[in-house]
Amino acid sequence: MEWGRHNVSPRAPTPAAVNFTRDWEVGSVTTTTVYKSFSNTMVNASIGLWVGLRGVNITLAGNPVHQLNETINYNEWFSWETRTHYDIDYREGLEKGLPSPVMYVAEKFNSNSPCRLHQQYCISTYYSSAIMWAAFCSWILSNVLFCMPFLVYGIYMLFATAMCIIVSLTSFATVRQAPECSIHFGSTVLRTRFGLSFWLSFATGIFCLIISIILLLIHVMRPSTLRRLFSLKDNEDLCNKIDKEDDSVSEDNKPDAVSQML
Repeated sequence: MEWGRHNVSPRAPTPAAVNFTRDWEVGSVTTTTVYKSFSNTMVNASIGLWVGLRGVNITLAGNPVHQLNETINYNEWFSWETRTHYDIDYREGLEKGLPSPVMYVAEKFNSNSPCRLHQQYCISTYYSSAIMWAAFCSWILSNVLFCMPFLVYGIYMLFATAMCIIVSLTSFATVRQAPECSIHFGSTVLRTRFGLSFWLSFATGIFCLIISIILLLIHVMRPSTLRRLFSLKDNEDLCNKIDKEDDSVSEDNKPDAVSQML
């Protein structure tokens, strides 16, 4: 059986897209465990944990998928946008009778769990998401300013984008300060690590930081080179040419005006 299945796939590493991905922190383990509560039936399965800024995804896939005359392939989403959301999703999981491994992992992030992971993750991801949206706004502004003759302000906004991304990643990384609460399946422990979205965001932040610093140095040392990089030289030459033509026309008109006055 399958309940609430979602596709878990990395998205483009833009500041806006990573707000919706579910692989900021990932972990998986393959083990033999109890399938249902109050039952001795054992299954061999892979259990996965996918943490995003809006909640946690818990997967359970049998090895093989078809066991016990049914399809063991679960992918459940538990939202922690608010404390109420997670508790509601957890309660609905109990009512649907989800497998014991799924609910065991979900219980670790419950607001009433002694692990206290829920509060730590809610606070960290809330600020990470908010700052990442700020990074997206500054990234849009930098692109707009680079299309206009305000290059230095575009560089400043690109630098602000980099700093927002780095601060957002730092906020998310504070989840490592939460008390360690191991997720045991027999002798096997499910351990997590930073996922693809985290490292792509990190690479994007470092890239924006390096580019903004390089452009700022070029602006200070060789401003004409910076204008050529952004194809502003032709525009300036055209403006200068128009100004010169206007000046010449005005000078030609001066004798006519004097003659008319006489």
